[in-house]
Amino acid sequence: MSDKTKKFINGILAGLVAFIFSGSAISKFTANEEALKMAASFGLDSTASYTLGILELAGVILFAIPRTGIIGTLLLAAYMGGAIATHLEHGLPVIAPCAIQAFIWIAAFFRFPELTKRVLGEI
Repeated sequence: MSDKTKKFINGILAGLVAFIFSGSAISKFTANEEALKMAASFGLDSTASYTLGILELAGVILFAIPRTGIIGTLLLAAYMGGAIATHLEHGLPVIAPCAIQAFIWIAAFFRFPELTKRVLGEI
C-alpha cells in the first residue's frame, strides 16, 4: 500500500472517530432534549452530561493530533468502556458502544503501527 493511500485511510478513520464523538459531545453541550433524557435515565444531571461532553471532546482532540493520538485512543477507549458498563447496568443493548469501541481500536491500530507492535508483543 502506498504512503498516499495510507494517509488517506488514516484521515478517513480519524475523521469518522472525530465525527462520532464530536456529534455526541455537541449534543451534550447544547442540552439536546434526547441527550438529557438519556442522561437522566442513567441518573445523571445536566452538569454531569456537560462534563462527559468535555471528556469526549478532549479525547477527540488528543486522538486527532498524531503526537498525542495514542493517549486519545486510550481516553476514548476508557470512555466507551464506561458506556458499555453503564448500558449493562441498566439492561440496555451494548452492541452500539461495543461497535464504536472496536472501531476506535481498528482506527488506532491502522494509524499507529507502534501500538499494534506493542499489543502483539513485537517490541
